[in-house]
Amino acid sequence: MTESRSLSVKAVLLFCVAAAPLVIQAQGPAPELPVSPITPKVKTACLECHDSGIIVQQRLNRKMWGREVDKMVRWGALVDAVDQDAFVNYFVANFGSEKPPAAPQYKLRVDVGKPKKHD
Repeated sequence: MTESRSLSVKAVLLFCVAAAPLVIQAQGPAPELPVSPITPKVKTACLECHDSGIIVQQRLNRKMWGREVDKMVRWGALVDAVDQDAFVNYFVANFGSEKPPAAPQYKLRVDVGKPKKHD
């Protein structure tokens, strides 16, 4: 490993140690997915592994949503081949690239604890 790469690795490790007190805190329950005929299947396939917040925050075009659905199926999401286009259509209609950004679901909080009193 070169010296500059070694310094970069050390800098990343130092940052990780320094950032350890940061806590991501949920502001509330996961958002509800918009209702459509395919919603129950989307919930079954997608919410098995992650909450709806990861979907709701996305703003992807049709091609990107298609890739995302394909990737999730490769990773084990149970989506019938006949439903894949319906999934993509649902995601584009509700979370397409032209939609406004989603409201933040999480806030970043620094947990530094209470200052210690000296005797």
